[in-house]
Amino acid sequence: MSLESKNKSIIPAPDGGLLQEIIRQIKLIWLLLKDKRVNIFLKVLPVISLIYLVIPFDFVPGIALPVIGALDDAAVVWIGTALFVGLCPPEIVEEHMDSLKKIIDTTWKDIPDEDIVDAEARDISED
Repeated sequence: MSLESKNKSIIPAPDGGLLQEIIRQIKLIWLLLKDKRVNIFLKVLPVISLIYLVIPFDFVPGIALPVIGALDDAAVVWIGTALFVGLCPPEIVEEHMDSLKKIIDTTWKDIPDEDIVDAEARDISED
């Protein structure tokens, strides 16, 4: 495995930043949740992981081990959303990812000299 391919797997967002990638993933999850082609039972995964985040019950209590307790919550949300995206039909995920990455590609076109009109501005008085 070359160093370049190794770095691509480590760095999640080569064209943006970590924050942009997180926002893109949240938008992707939202689009997949709204998509009627995604199985309703799959849609339960991110919802349950978010419910786990807000309910007072924890596998590892935050009072006893505050850092591990917070990591436990983050891990459950990450696993729930990653499983959701991973188990959704790949063509639907790809379709939504393409729509999120879509950039209007334009090129500058020079106007040929014969299409340029040379004129002076003048006021037209109303009579």
